[in-house]
Amino acid sequence: MPRYLVVANLTLGGEHLLEVLRERAEDPEARFHVLAPTSAAPDGFHMHDEEEATIDAHRRLKESMRRFGELGVKEVTGELGSSRPNDAIGDVIRANSHDTFDEIILSTLPAGPSKWIAMDLPRRVERSHGIPVTHLEAPKS
Repeated sequence: MPRYLVVANLTLGGEHLLEVLRERAEDPEARFHVLAPTSAAPDGFHMHDEEEATIDAHRRLKESMRRFGELGVKEVTGELGSSRPNDAIGDVIRANSHDTFDEIILSTLPAGPSKWIAMDLPRRVERSHGIPVTHLEAPKS
């Protein structure tokens, strides 16, 4: 029964992510746990405070869980996490140590605007947690 940790925030609604999850959902036993680390807009023009960032992330999380559930997977769960994504991932892994993840699917903004790529998050996550990471970059808009 494959279990996937899907990590995204600003890219949660992206078709690039939905396409990969459709592939994983071909296994009727697949389960997704969605983690949305809270973060402010990366463009520098919108000054989000922590409360606004949390509200926005929660909205994206709820909508994505609905859409991912429509893929026919066995289970979709989700939660908000710390604005420090690697810490948030570690928190989820520790809280779910009884039921490990087979893969982390990490969706980021494209290189340039992505703070997560700039901090080398995909490689850091794999090294830190020892779980295979599939990194998806949202297309440039």
